[in-house]
Amino acid sequence: MSSLFFRIAIIIVFSSAGFFIGDYIARPIEGLATGLLTGLVFLFLALRLSSISIGSILGGMSGLGLGLLFGTFLLVPFRHVSDAATWSVSVFVLTALFGYAGLIAGLIRGRNLTIPVILRMFKGQDAEQDNKLLDTSVIIDGRIADIIEAGFIEGTFIIPQFILHELQYVADSPDPMRRARGRRGLDVLQRIQKMSSIKVNIIEEDFPKIKEVDSKLVALAKMIGGKIITNDFNLNKVAQLQGVSVLNINELANVLKPVVLPGEAMNLFVVKEGKEQNQGVAYLDDGTMVVIENARRIIGKNAEVVVTSVLQTTAGRMIFAKLKDDE
Repeated sequence: MSSLFFRIAIIIVFSSAGFFIGDYIARPIEGLATGLLTGLVFLFLALRLSSISIGSILGGMSGLGLGLLFGTFLLVPFRHVSDAATWSVSVFVLTALFGYAGLIAGLIRGRNLTIPVILRMFKGQDAEQDNKLLDTSVIIDGRIADIIEAGFIEGTFIIPQFILHELQYVADSPDPMRRARGRRGLDVLQRIQKMSSIKVNIIEEDFPKIKEVDSKLVALAKMIGGKIITNDFNLNKVAQLQGVSVLNINELANVLKPVVLPGEAMNLFVVKEGKEQNQGVAYLDDGTMVVIENARRIIGKNAEVVVTSVLQTTAGRMIFAKLKDDE
């Protein structure tokens, strides 16, 4: 309702101004019509510009100026070798052509420019600064805090408000497990914020037309040229399909697992029986499952085993071994 009153007020102001200016020169009707038309054009431009990002506006203005400038320079050599009529037509055609081309190019190239990016450019920093966006799953997981504290990941860490809202929603859940996970995520964020070696920015940027938090995060990463840190497999794939760089904590954990080769001996504690007959199951310190042949009889005891093969699957790594005594 307030926007409607604003539009009516704009029309009244422009129409009144046009009427009084027209009345001053003895043409009140023409002045009223001109003021009304100017007000309508002003409202149309205001509505159009409200849906265009500041980067597109600046890019379009810059492109328009460069296009007009280029067209003007292109005409300089022909200024003294053409008649007045040809010169006028050439000026109109070339400036219109290059101005329009520059405007369109500036609008397209300026889409990814935001106020933070523009400020960094004025400060002499690269627009593709090393920004990292943390998603909800990796915050709740908690390992990211240890990785940052160890100095393996640097840059500016971006926490959007919609991620904070999701964490708060999880922390307020009636389910005790979800509530504990949400509160753990908030504690991890507080720990990251207290680290003096990194910079953490909480930004208000949101995408009201996008409902899913993961989709908002991908859109924000594309807009600011940042990387997403996550351990969500689906978010990882969606972001990569849209050209957004992803740092997956689970992939990092898999890479850092110790290398185990066939023939290597180790001492393991047999925890439980396996799926197949007489198999026993043990685990390495990093959680990797070791399936041991003929180890069912020694469940609950330590045993010397020899690795026979290593199987890498999408779910992780699985090691097969046999008792050293069986050799």
